[in-house]
Amino acid sequence: MVKLKTSSFKLVHSRSDINIFVIFGVRSHTMYTEHKLVKKCLQEIEESLGWGASDSWHNDMFVELSERIQQQTKVLLSPVTLKRVWGRIDYKSAPSITTLNTLSQFAGYENWRDFKAKSDIKRTSRISNKVSSNLGIIMLSASVMTVIFISFFSLKGPGNIPLPIDSESLVFTSRPIAKGLPNSVVFDVDLGEVQSDNIRIQQYWDPTKTISLKPGQKQATGQYYYPGYFRAKLLVDGKALKQHDLFIKTEGWLGTLDYRPIPKYIPSRRIEGNKLDFPNDILEEISNSSEPLTSTFHLVKDMEDISGDNFILRSKVQNVYNDKWAVCKKLVVVILGSKGAMTIGFSVPGCTSELGVMMNDVYVDGKEHDLSKMGIDLSQPQEIEIKVKNKELQVFAGGKKSFEGSYNESVGRIAGLRFRFLGAGEVLDYELAKLSEEVVISSDKANL
Repeated sequence: MVKLKTSSFKLVHSRSDINIFVIFGVRSHTMYTEHKLVKKCLQEIEESLGWGASDSWHNDMFVELSERIQQQTKVLLSPVTLKRVWGRIDYKSAPSITTLNTLSQFAGYENWRDFKAKSDIKRTSRISNKVSSNLGIIMLSASVMTVIFISFFSLKGPGNIPLPIDSESLVFTSRPIAKGLPNSVVFDVDLGEVQSDNIRIQQYWDPTKTISLKPGQKQATGQYYYPGYFRAKLLVDGKALKQHDLFIKTEGWLGTLDYRPIPKYIPSRRIEGNKLDFPNDILEEISNSSEPLTSTFHLVKDMEDISGDNFILRSKVQNVYNDKWAVCKKLVVVILGSKGAMTIGFSVPGCTSELGVMMNDVYVDGKEHDLSKMGIDLSQPQEIEIKVKNKELQVFAGGKKSFEGSYNESVGRIAGLRFRFLGAGEVLDYELAKLSEEVVISSDKANL
């Protein structure tokens, strides 16, 4: 006889359009009115991005999507907001009209009203309403049937249950082909006795580089255009069986003009000197751009195991871009970690509403919080200090505290730095140190 333990039962359905919890037969059902329209808008965005299914999107992808939306619509939707809309964070309220308008504009419509007018989704029928209103009961019944179904087949004994896959016996390794950027990476794969026609390698932050493998295929290659600390996953039938970290380093500082999908590289010999800056021909190219263009200085390397949760970064920076899109003089400082990242934005005082501070798993949006102290005159050289102690962040600009906050998930060890300017900028001085004041890298240190 099969006994079902019913004293505690919980069913969670985690799709973005509905959350249902069943505990001891008591149900709670939340669904906002236009969830189907929102889902359709999100599907159109996913298709236009070509990043693959949003279920597999990593945090960095939501950060990149946030940046793309801001560039196209001039409105900042934080990565946290995007995760809520996509159902990656449990959130029971409907998206705000500002969020819906912005997503609709990014999808190619004038606003949310225009999207609804042109959408082919009709109003929910009476039958659909009845189904929706009783969905909790339906899900409860389905869950009970599932338990009975599983229990019934368990009577047949363990002989018919597939043996678990020993991931330790699988081979999944990688090696970069070249130094610097761009770079191709060779993946070596051996699945042993595992058979499937759905085998993929996912370079998590950019699913456009997802690689499909044929049964029995032992090698595959992937392309990387930006430096960073990435995590590659071996997926079989959608399940990650094995993963490892992949470090794409720079040779000294690397400059990029951030064209999409492929950036333009400016090597260290052209940007390094007494300061980090771009040569005149690059400044002219930025000035002549017909669309807003960002430029970035990257340094990605082994940094003597310095913790991303305990460090001091000091720098003197200036935005030197004075054409077309130069109104806000924006700068974003990025600290890359082995487990996460921080992004800290600055601008002139009048543009702080468009700023944000991301502390790995915590995002502070200038639309929802007062970040006015992050507004500084970047047309002149400004001294900035970023200090983290035990996951507590403090930011100083011009010797004055401009921000403080905390986060929960560790950034890991520091793997890189980025200074990203709207237009072009200069880093006149920089120093990364441990809290003990032991300097790891600096503009006058020769160990780069």
